[in-house]
Amino acid sequence: MFQRYVETYFFTSTILNWNNLLADDNCKQIIISSINFLVAQKRVYVLAFVIMPNHQHLIWQIREGHERQNIQRDFMKYTAQQMKFYLSKNNAAVLQKFRVDAADREFQIWERNPLSVAIVNESVFMQKLNYIHLNPIVDRWRLCESPEQYRYSSARFYWSGKDEFGFLGKH
Repeated sequence: MFQRYVETYFFTSTILNWNNLLADDNCKQIIISSINFLVAQKRVYVLAFVIMPNHQHLIWQIREGHERQNIQRDFMKYTAQQMKFYLSKNNAAVLQKFRVDAADREFQIWERNPLSVAIVNESVFMQKLNYIHLNPIVDRWRLCESPEQYRYSSARFYWSGKDEFGFLGKH
């Protein structure tokens, strides 16, 4: 599955103040749709992911002709806008948790400065892959008994080979 380490990153973004906004499956679906778009536009390959209640992790390869910073910016901006629209229409009270006193925005969904770590070899890839897939079963979360049981993760794909999201294994 993992071809080359060039332009491969472990990417993590967190919801503002660690709010559990992503416990809402509609917000998870916004992330899934955005990832599908980036893959369809041939901007990234997605090797692994998990969407947790208040953060998400990805391992993705940036495709030739694209820059990591631009992809991350577009992903963060689009998903934030879509979540804001969703909340304004369906749960205005929750949206107020994301009101900020900033000159450039009224609401902020994601924490600033997401983490992006270059994956330089097979060992780092496997460490990050295991971290992603084990995230839902760690003591803090206990969202499932085994990694492949958690719906919003690539673990089931690695276990069964079935891509329920349409963007895994698209190399």
